[in-house]
Amino acid sequence: MRNIMVATDGSDGANRAVDIAAELAKSLNAGLSIVTVGRPLRAEELADFTRIEGDQANPAETLAQRNLFEAERRAQQAGISSPKTHLVWGDPTQGIIEAVRHDKADTIVVGRRGRGRLSGLLLGSVSQKLCSLAPCVVIVAP
Repeated sequence: MRNIMVATDGSDGANRAVDIAAELAKSLNAGLSIVTVGRPLRAEELADFTRIEGDQANPAETLAQRNLFEAERRAQQAGISSPKTHLVWGDPTQGIIEAVRHDKADTIVVGRRGRGRLSGLLLGSVSQKLCSLAPCVVIVAP
């Protein structure tokens, strides 16, 4: 493993994945990339965001950038000085796979469950899809 990528959506499971990926990258002296997939906010999420944060030009991008910043901070605390970060848009599984290919990652680390619990139960989770479709080793963090 020379180039590890971790996917985050800011959930507890994703945070565990970031911690595991950072420790793995540190112990193997491998590169670490962090990816998050932005998505449009649902009406209730947008209302909550606006109530807490006020009006912003692009709340979805602001939230996605926060996820990246928090994951980068966690990786740095684990001893990774400068992880690469990627913000992609669209379908989470396809966005992560595109980022894996772009960075030529040989390993992807993801959380078992993210923010989309109900849709994951109905449609299959991103981690399940990645296990079937990713062009590299997939590590699923509990």
